[in-house]
Amino acid sequence: MADDLEKTEEPTPKKLEDARKEGNIAKSQEVSGFVVLLVGAVLLVFYLKYVTFYLEDFFRYYTSFIGVELTKEIVFGIILKSIEYIFLLLAPIVIALMLAGIIGNVMQFGFLFTIKPIIPKFDKLNPINGLKRLFSIKTIVEGVKTTLKTFIAFLVGGIIFVHFLSEIPRLELMSFFEQLRWFEEKAIILIFSMLGVFFVFAVIDFIWQKYNYKKSLRMSKQEIKDEFKQTEGNPEVKAKIRQLQREMAKKRMMAEVPKADVVITNPTHYAVAIRYDKTKDEAPRVIAKGVDKLALKIKEIAREAGVMIVENPSLARELYRSVDVDEVIPPKLYKAVAEVLAFVYRAKNKTL
Repeated sequence: MADDLEKTEEPTPKKLEDARKEGNIAKSQEVSGFVVLLVGAVLLVFYLKYVTFYLEDFFRYYTSFIGVELTKEIVFGIILKSIEYIFLLLAPIVIALMLAGIIGNVMQFGFLFTIKPIIPKFDKLNPINGLKRLFSIKTIVEGVKTTLKTFIAFLVGGIIFVHFLSEIPRLELMSFFEQLRWFEEKAIILIFSMLGVFFVFAVIDFIWQKYNYKKSLRMSKQEIKDEFKQTEGNPEVKAKIRQLQREMAKKRMMAEVPKADVVITNPTHYAVAIRYDKTKDEAPRVIAKGVDKLALKIKEIAREAGVMIVENPSLARELYRSVDVDEVIPPKLYKAVAEVLAFVYRAKNKTL
């Protein structure tokens, strides 16, 4: 009983689906943050020319008012123009980073829309629960992870920066524009080196979050049994189970057709396969039966297996109606079936 209460089993697909509907999914903030930083860094590299163009235009616009008497209309126009420039400068960055944040989440768990995570839960206002979360293992791990990431980022950045310092004496020999290109090149190297560090932490954190997520949803053996009982009571599931059972029974039945002594037909709509094993059965047994397409399939398999097919419409219909698969025929049909089997045995003797 104690084992049943221990959550040692992996979560079932239904458990995972229910958790997803509740908004409980495995999500790494490190992955989302890395995607945002990556997009931001790439955008920064290709955005500099765009920024330079607008800053120059912005500067020319402001300098055009030197010596001009400022009126309310002019000041109002300057404010509107300033808002326009700020929007044109910031809008691409804001939109790109918003899309990056969305992509960083969607790539982890797919598209999911639910309002349940934002519904107020009053138990979160409980100070005792708050203290438990504050001193939980998860909080400690997050703190250690943040500290370690910061230390490694500073260490890698420091090593790269020290390497750059060795090249500073050469800057005196460069022109102003060459110095700008040098700073731009070194900034790009430093940025993407930091991204490499954050990428490693993002991968590790993603694996860790997946592990914790699955662990938090683990089930006891009793929970799995209870879920199975609940699921089995679903009409749709029951119908599916019955369908699978019928398909399996049909496959088993068709596998028995080659073992039949004879297939009795009417001749197109009905087919009933009969086998008589004197050592096992007290009377001939129906091992397969079907109508229409299934009857055609039974006859097809019988022909391929060399089983003799006999047309007897009234007997075929009566056998189909009154005898289930894997049942012996009733006494009232002994004589009719015996005549068919006798005919089959005589025919086989003639061909041997």
